[in-house]
Amino acid sequence: MPAGAPMDQTGGGRTSLSDTLEAASRCWRVGVVSDTHGLVRPELLEALEGSDLIVHAGDVGKPQVLEALARVAPVHAVLGNTDCGLSNRGIPEARAVEVGEVTFWVLHDLMELDLDPAAAGFAAVISGHLHEPSMEERQGVLYLNPGSAGPRRRLSVPVSLARIEARGRKLRAELVELAV
Repeated sequence: MPAGAPMDQTGGGRTSLSDTLEAASRCWRVGVVSDTHGLVRPELLEALEGSDLIVHAGDVGKPQVLEALARVAPVHAVLGNTDCGLSNRGIPEARAVEVGEVTFWVLHDLMELDLDPAAAGFAAVISGHLHEPSMEERQGVLYLNPGSAGPRRRLSVPVSLARIEARGRKLRAELVELAV
């Protein structure tokens, strides 16, 4: 088979045009969490049900958090500033996560962003660290902080996560407050 030829999922041959069109039109559901600090709330797991994958933007706390999330969907995590106990598990400090036709750049602290996401072709930058949910678009790039799904720091800040739907190159994101 020529280099660069499309492969089917088994690696055995070419994909058909209908397979390619179906993959392009598929709606990917991404759960986005951060700052769990070792706590996995039942409300969090319930809110993530139906996700095709989960992005954890750092301050995981314990490996059991990733194990619990992985029972819902595949997890793509980065290390946070309090995750020194997880550094030997092969979790990077930042990473690109491909979701259908788009790619997200994930890191814990947005202040450590050392690239131009728009120039690099990223559709979204996902971060945590601040424990406050936020979402904005800059230069065609979604900047998303899901807030903290872990222990509550202040009553005025919700326990939250985010959801992203990716269809083709289009994103739709929402912040979700957990009732805890």
